[in-house]
Amino acid sequence: MDYLFLHRDKRTFTSERQKNLLFKTAHLYWEQKFANQGVEKVRRVDCEIYKYVLYYLEVRQVFLDPKLSLKKLSEMIETNQTYLSNVINRYFGCHLKDLVNTYRVEYAKELLRSGKCPLEELPQRCGFLSRSAFYASFSKLAGVSPKRYLLHEKREYISHNQ
Repeated sequence: MDYLFLHRDKRTFTSERQKNLLFKTAHLYWEQKFANQGVEKVRRVDCEIYKYVLYYLEVRQVFLDPKLSLKKLSEMIETNQTYLSNVINRYFGCHLKDLVNTYRVEYAKELLRSGKCPLEELPQRCGFLSRSAFYASFSKLAGVSPKRYLLHEKREYISHNQ
């Protein structure tokens, strides 16, 4: 699924309309990807948890909280940690930490492309507690360091505009 937070109007941060659109899109995606593909033991509650995980990550941007945990997110969604962990593992194909770091890195890439954040402030602005954790996650997910990514994006921008 595309990262919706990169394409939304910041003024509608938590609008009900945005939530409904996300839920509708997530439900359609769910139906195509999981419900009709013979995934064993698909429960209706899993779909609801899946939609709320996307809502809290995409719309509410809870991934920017450096102290986000399974417990904290399960309290927001009003479900237990076991159900939440199972949904994330089964339908997102990773652990919560990996999912959150993916969002953080995508957000960092967007900030780098826009030029709205200096490289030194990037780890804190993206929800990482330490610079080393940020660099490790960024390099793992993007395949290059943030500085190299920024240089590559600048070159792409210049060559595209010439």
